[in-house]
Amino acid sequence: MPLVEARGLHFRYPSVRGRGALPWTLEDLDLSIEAGSAVGVVGESGSGKSTLVRVLCGLLIHQEGDVVFDGRELGDWLANDPRELRRRNQIVFQSPRRSLDPRMSIRRSLSQPVRAIERRVPTDTEMIGWLERVGLTDEVLPRFPHQLSGGQLQRVGVARALSVEPDVLYADEPTSALDVSVQAQVLNLLMDLREQLGLALVMVSHDLAVISRVSEQVIVMKDGIIVEAGPMTEVLSRPVDPYTAALVHSARAVSLRA
Repeated sequence: MPLVEARGLHFRYPSVRGRGALPWTLEDLDLSIEAGSAVGVVGESGSGKSTLVRVLCGLLIHQEGDVVFDGRELGDWLANDPRELRRRNQIVFQSPRRSLDPRMSIRRSLSQPVRAIERRVPTDTEMIGWLERVGLTDEVLPRFPHQLSGGQLQRVGVARALSVEPDVLYADEPTSALDVSVQAQVLNLLMDLREQLGLALVMVSHDLAVISRVSEQVIVMKDGIIVEAGPMTEVLSRPVDPYTAALVHSARAVSLRA
């Protein structure tokens, strides 16, 4: 049984008063994510990929279809076990500087998931362990976001998400705001952590070259629909949809330039 499954999923954002219903942002999507798998979601800006992961982890509520996590419909989780749903589904956002409160020390920011979900204050020993797992030291605990580099902040974001031991880690464009050399470090970190912790990793990116480095399966999105999905090696070698073929060509061109 898949850990995460969507069937006939539709989602649209609320319309502005008097303007009528907006078109579907996501339309009639079917997908499944196995426990421990590495799945990439790729598409251009506006394709719906970031909206999709927010729906899958319960941050946005879909209007039609079913979203099932570990055998239970998402609505049941949200009504009866919302904190457990949050614990088991964590997300790392695109901009590390925007995802951390500039007024909070790293110690305070790092403790937030445990405070909110487990209703307790983690010890410094626990937080140091989380930081060490992502290649940081206790020296960052008293610092504030403006005192750290983008790569360090993204590692803090990963450490914070993993502090509650999730089953699924959604990484929404986690390297797009970073320098190329730092991007590679963060991608390697995510791959290593996924293997060590046995969690499912869902990587969202507009860049197929990034997705191909960390994912075994790929979902290609365009205009709110899935145009192609399957094993990464198969999609890269024999893309079926013209849009996918264009993404593959672009990724190969970037690889050759590199």
